[in-house]
Amino acid sequence: MEGNYSYFKRDISWLSFNYRVLLEADDDTLPLYERIRFISIYSSNLEEFYKIRVAEHKAALSGTHKSEEDLQATREVLEQITREVNGQLEKRVDIYENKILPALRENGIIFYQSSQVESFHTEYIRSFFREETFPYLQPVLITKGDTLTFLRDNRLYLAVRILRKSASPNAPDRVQYFVLKLPYSKVPRFIELPAHNGYHYLMFLEDIIKANLGMMFPGYEMDCAYCIKISRDADILIDEEIAGDIVEQVKKKVKRRKIGAVCRFVYDREMPEDFLDYLVDLFGIDRNELVAGDKHLNLEDLVHLPDPAGRLIVPHGLTPLRLTCLNKRESVFDYIHSRDLLLHFLYHSFEHFIHFLYEAVHDPMTREIMITQYRVAQNSAVIHTLIAAAQNGKKVTVFVELKARFDEENNLATAEMMKNAGIHIIYSLPGLKVHVKVALIRRTTDKGRLLKSYAYISTGNFNEKTARTYADTGLFTSDREIVEDIYTLFRYLRKETEDPVFNHLLVSQINMLDELDRLIGREIELAEQGKAGRIILKMNTLQDKKMIDRLYEASEKGVKIDLIIRGICCLMPGQPYSRNIRITRLVDTFLEHARIWYFGNGVNPKVYIGSPDWMRRNLYRRIEAVVPVQDPKLKGEIIDLLTIQLTDNQKACRVNEKL
Repeated sequence: MEGNYSYFKRDISWLSFNYRVLLEADDDTLPLYERIRFISIYSSNLEEFYKIRVAEHKAALSGTHKSEEDLQATREVLEQITREVNGQLEKRVDIYENKILPALRENGIIFYQSSQVESFHTEYIRSFFREETFPYLQPVLITKGDTLTFLRDNRLYLAVRILRKSASPNAPDRVQYFVLKLPYSKVPRFIELPAHNGYHYLMFLEDIIKANLGMMFPGYEMDCAYCIKISRDADILIDEEIAGDIVEQVKKKVKRRKIGAVCRFVYDREMPEDFLDYLVDLFGIDRNELVAGDKHLNLEDLVHLPDPAGRLIVPHGLTPLRLTCLNKRESVFDYIHSRDLLLHFLYHSFEHFIHFLYEAVHDPMTREIMITQYRVAQNSAVIHTLIAAAQNGKKVTVFVELKARFDEENNLATAEMMKNAGIHIIYSLPGLKVHVKVALIRRTTDKGRLLKSYAYISTGNFNEKTARTYADTGLFTSDREIVEDIYTLFRYLRKETEDPVFNHLLVSQINMLDELDRLIGREIELAEQGKAGRIILKMNTLQDKKMIDRLYEASEKGVKIDLIIRGICCLMPGQPYSRNIRITRLVDTFLEHARIWYFGNGVNPKVYIGSPDWMRRNLYRRIEAVVPVQDPKLKGEIIDLLTIQLTDNQKACRVNEKL
């Protein structure tokens, strides 16, 4: 059957996932502001999708080494994306206008959606405009042939058309066009107006500006005004062949991101065609880049919508638990000295990991701390603890991945801060991203004899902020062979060895793919022997065709496979060769982020946790790692978690052949 397999297109599968996010906003069993938050998440996701994926496709169309067949395939994907997005945006409008806004009114909040307000608010918005907004507005005349104002990425602008009152109807200069950058850095996007008759009122800042534009253009008649924005290519391609300082290269690339090529021009769909034509010609916009949007763009800002009544924003009510087994002993080191320990974020407190590092700071036998940094929180407690360790005489080594998309600047800043504190910083490897999440506490006697050392490997970043919203799993262990494997991994990152050997850790670029092939092959052998072949894979993304083909093959041989895939899944269920594969997608209040692999292996299941999804970039162009969960009790804990998610009948949905 191999060679006749079918796959979902990566981008269409992702759009299907994001649509599932949007549908959470349509669930009236959720708290109202939770539903509004999902509209925000959907919109933010879509913005990033255009700036990365769509921008990549558009760049491919201008490439010089593409065949006509490849170019046509790219055009078809872009057309399919446009159709799918347009349909989803219609759904978003329906949810927002016909469900969210009426629900706000039912809860005593009237959210104005235009510049027209009740008479009792007219004077207030006039005064607010004059005193709080007008000083920050700088209208720029835009005329064909003149030097154009630069439209910044993802910034909202108001495009304004005015008519000179004193000019004759046919005068060439009677009609003028302006753009205004909306001053959200100075004034909030959402303005609370005075309450009236028991109702609270909210208004978009741009609507307040529209209602008062006449003040800005005396002697002119206001014709119309509409919001516009541009999305620019935000991907950063580091030229690995260029010799020199990667830090300086990343700094330059980050600055250039702000002026990247246009990949989307979004406009209010109510804008007259002649007005749109004028802007398209003026700014040199390709019509393929036009996206008709809502009246109010950048709905990702809805996450900041005020709750004037103070009773609708319901906290999730989940306070992360501190494990009693650690509270009793107070020491993470003491507990994991003799047994492994699993943490499940966001249900368990991230403070346990901070305390783990803190103990290393004050433990006289700790000589060295090693950790990877991919995405860390602003003002990170992890970073501050590592600095304290360095100041306390510990040797601290941090591998900083400068190419973590959209976190480059934060990683540069924290790396510089750590470097100044005496921490040894290793920067990105040429041609590879280091995505693995591991920490190692190496302990020795004064004479250098190795003592019991401790390691931690996680599915998520060392980030206390995302640990409150992402569902991840991490393993503390003092197992000598696993600790030695992680030390070998750091030696590899430090270029102290070119041929590392791992006993338990599965590391991409080294032994991961071969072992995955063997593990799947073992389940196929069991099925062929009439025994139960069983695989459960929980990931964010399943995209690599080689691995998908291997799962198709296992399905054909009778292996029962469950996939819990939150996002992209290019494997197509419902086919003869995938009849034994079931795909579950979970979207809920918290982001399912853990990567867990289960292989039945007869009577002794093998369970792994770690950093990689099954994407080509993870398996072939990154350093990733997974660790086996060996303790029977902890292994059972993981299996119970997978079972709960596979039997979910509230938030789980099944992915079928139609996505």
